[in-house]
Amino acid sequence: MTGTIDIKVEKIKKSRVSEYDINNVPFGKCFSDHMLVAEYSDGKWQNASIMPYQDMPMSYAMSSLHYGQAIFEGMKAYKNEKGEVSIFRAPDNFKRLNKSAIRMAMPEIPEDLFMNGLMELIRLDSSWVPSSETGSLYIRPFLIATDEAIGVKISDTYKFVIITCPAGKYYSEPIKVLVETNYYRAVKGGVGFVKAAGNYGRSLYPAKLAQQKGYQQVIWTDSETQQYFEESGTMNVMFVIGDTLLTPGLSDTILDGVTRSSVLMLAKEWGMKVEERKVSIKEVFEAIENKTLKEVFGCGTAATIAQIIGIGHNGKDYALPPVSERKFSTKVDDTLRSIRKGKLEDKYNWMMKVPS
Repeated sequence: MTGTIDIKVEKIKKSRVSEYDINNVPFGKCFSDHMLVAEYSDGKWQNASIMPYQDMPMSYAMSSLHYGQAIFEGMKAYKNEKGEVSIFRAPDNFKRLNKSAIRMAMPEIPEDLFMNGLMELIRLDSSWVPSSETGSLYIRPFLIATDEAIGVKISDTYKFVIITCPAGKYYSEPIKVLVETNYYRAVKGGVGFVKAAGNYGRSLYPAKLAQQKGYQQVIWTDSETQQYFEESGTMNVMFVIGDTLLTPGLSDTILDGVTRSSVLMLAKEWGMKVEERKVSIKEVFEAIENKTLKEVFGCGTAATIAQIIGIGHNGKDYALPPVSERKFSTKVDDTLRSIRKGKLEDKYNWMMKVPS
């Protein structure tokens, strides 16, 4: 979608960036100076503006609170050694946000509103982008229904917002996961392939139960047979067995992750065998037993590459090869970071430079 939407800009009087050590802040708790807000009513997007970050006044009857019309994206901006700021694969997140909007019966975001608003917002808050090796500015675009009425129906009004926060590593250490076969992240015909807020809400209780048993996250299985792996926590999951990279194939229960796509593109460029298909619990544990399983890791925007060093299943813990022996995922992590930081050639044109 394209259009001509004017975006008004109200700059903050004094930046708050000096109040924080942006290279050392907890993930998702320290927000930058500005935010983008646009409203949808009377069948069109309007009142787009970049303004100082602030709380949102709202009605307790706001429909997104009651009926779940809420979607979001996760993106990151990076600063290179020259101080230049670039955003990683922004067009892909834009397309996926609108894919989510269609599935959730919400209005699509015009491309000029998303892209122009995003670039101006990050330009204004470029001083908030960490310069540390693993630091980034996490970008959260989201869309919520705002009708002030109780009643199950498609909302007539919406807000599109982008907020940002400086961030370091999501997982500070490798993680252990528990195979989940009682609760499910997604079902066929549902919304598992989009970034609907409810997908994450439904994941919290199983994750809590796993954490009580000493695991950091769960690894989801399919709801029909409980025999196939789907995702791990809030990430896509990948396995290196022998000389092959395996990952669950895309379906209406698997999110088409931007980091997932990036990992697969690099693997193919490096000549690695890649299979996108159903990955069974049985074959993974057989590979652990016969020592052909070399690596298991999650991948997503927040975590990038999250090493999984243990899997619990049916009361038994399976130790996985140490991170020090993992050549592929370590190389992927280093390569993605180097591309994002401008140290390696961006062959795929993944980075979108923010004007200074």
